[in-house]
Amino acid sequence: MSTTTPQTLQLSVKGMSCQHCVKSVTNAVQALDPQATVQVDLAQGRVSVNSVLTADAVTKAISEEGYEAQAA
Repeated sequence: MSTTTPQTLQLSVKGMSCQHCVKSVTNAVQALDPQATVQVDLAQGRVSVNSVLTADAVTKAISEEGYEAQAA
């Protein structure tokens, strides 16, 4: 579920349209890794996550919030 060194993941996320979506995605990732930094680009449908979590863990967390996430 996690690695020892933080890595930056670039994800394509469909279904985000507002600041509530940004908060939901951010909270979903930070619930698993409170130290994670999450940057969301609503216009491009992109999410950048710097975390010790694996790409699978991050995409699963975002998907469980109702968004379609995949590695970009």
